[in-house]
Amino acid sequence: MIVIADGQTSVDISGWEPPERDIYEEKHRDPTTYQYDSEGALRFELRLRTAIVQAAKDMQHSAASFASFKKSRCNAAYWIRTESGGFQMRQDVRPAAAIRDIFSNGRAYAFECATAIIIVLYKAVLETIGDQKFNRLFTNLYLYSWEVDSDLRLITIAEKMPTYSGDILYFKNPDVDPEWMEWQGENVVKLGSDSYFGHGIGITNAAGIIAKLNKHRKPGSTESAYLIDQVTYPNYVYLYEAASSRVPVSQTALAWLPPEARGRIVVRIGGRTAIYA
Repeated sequence: MIVIADGQTSVDISGWEPPERDIYEEKHRDPTTYQYDSEGALRFELRLRTAIVQAAKDMQHSAASFASFKKSRCNAAYWIRTESGGFQMRQDVRPAAAIRDIFSNGRAYAFECATAIIIVLYKAVLETIGDQKFNRLFTNLYLYSWEVDSDLRLITIAEKMPTYSGDILYFKNPDVDPEWMEWQGENVVKLGSDSYFGHGIGITNAAGIIAKLNKHRKPGSTESAYLIDQVTYPNYVYLYEAASSRVPVSQTALAWLPPEARGRIVVRIGGRTAIYA
């Protein structure tokens, strides 16, 4: 159920875009209470979730290739490739332009699925808040893996729970062939009820992703790949405040945790938050 801080439990969504309405209705039907400080904060999350889905679809059509960290590549006009295979933004370019180049000049890029997730999230934030605010908030972009990103204040919940369009999920391949370690798992963006985008695999359902991963198991293995009980998403409250030009961002937004975190172990590492049962 969705509840606004003042106790409001219903919102007029008649003028919203269909994807936003669909996510709203899914969350509102769930027995978990999702509380928001304002209708504006709720709408921001739904817009950003919708933009994440669109950014994933845009990446699918960008012509950017899949590659391991060792073989990654980028457009040197915007990015400096690091020894670890990540991309550090050049200081003489604008963050918004650097992100957009990946989608408009995809053939110049190759990266791993974890890097793809970070790129998708930044593209979605960019399209949600616009160039000016994006350039103000993200002045030193580093694209590597969502596990090391701090700018988006990512929250990971390691537990089985409802997931929604725009969430980041992970399919694990526990018996991967050591010769194909880049296929030890697949980071994906949830696009719909059984539709996912995974860089290097494309847009398909859960069975399609599992089938692809299973082709890269040890010879004779019978242990299948599977979707783990974990979900990752940006700190929507922090991004909403940051994009609203509230400087500094309130401590409430920086420390915000979803209702699912109550009674669980919370670990903060830099700008990331991990929540365990």
